[in-house]
Amino acid sequence: MIAEHPPHSRAAGGTVAVVETDLLGTPYERHTIDLGSDDEGPVTATLVRRRSEKPTGAAVLYVHGFVDYFFQTHLADFYTERGLDFYALDLRKYGRSLQPHQTPNFVRDLREYYPELDEAVRIIRDEDSHNRLLVNGHSTGGLVIALWAHDRRDTGWVDGLFFNSPFFDLNAPWLLRKVVTPATMQLGKVRPYLDLKLGLNEVYGRSIHHTHSGEWEYDLTWKPVGGFPVRAGWLRAIRQGQARLHAGLDIGAPTLVACSTLSYTLSAPPARKVVFAELGRWLSAYFD
Repeated sequence: MIAEHPPHSRAAGGTVAVVETDLLGTPYERHTIDLGSDDEGPVTATLVRRRSEKPTGAAVLYVHGFVDYFFQTHLADFYTERGLDFYALDLRKYGRSLQPHQTPNFVRDLREYYPELDEAVRIIRDEDSHNRLLVNGHSTGGLVIALWAHDRRDTGWVDGLFFNSPFFDLNAPWLLRKVVTPATMQLGKVRPYLDLKLGLNEVYGRSIHHTHSGEWEYDLTWKPVGGFPVRAGWLRAIRQGQARLHAGLDIGAPTLVACSTLSYTLSAPPARKVVFAELGRWLSAYFD
């Protein structure tokens, strides 16, 4: 049975009334979503908005992955040029939503993200009066929105989904997948904050940040090159979510999946050109 509000958090309190100019500057705005408190203290999420200059009544909601937050303005450029108002959600304990008392990017159950997703959709559909919604998820964000869309399939909220390199399985050696991971599942129940000392490969971070070999400028406090610690409770939540997905989902909306070990939208220009062209063709066929 899916709990409406998962353990360790209170029900969402709604959006703080103030709409501010985002750190990206005009035309980006942000709402702060009050999510009550969990065992670490107060929790919020952040909804960033950029309106299209030629609106069509459609919107897209972007959800980032692990060790990430929204900074990809070229993605917003693509969507707003097509007439979609662009929204991006910095989930609890990520990016704009990360607070000093919190463990970065930590979660015990992926359903803990449902309140901010629900509230974001309420704002997009009810307050901002959009009649069509595309949801775009990257990496772990893709896993989260797949499970959420399945569990909210009777609401009619989602008209299409685009998964960019979704984290639908563990990309790891057999020993880690079949031996270490099951042990970690048990450990995650009793010592959820334990740092597993797995570490993240710095190659990806170095390949995209402008101070190393990349072209992108973003806040290394929120997206460090070496990532954040992988904790037992977080890995347990991910593996439980992946098991649910592997058992089969019923989303009921057109879906496009772009598979890669990295983010296509942060790849070199030739790869970005291809993926945006394919996404544009898919939107024309199934969403516009």
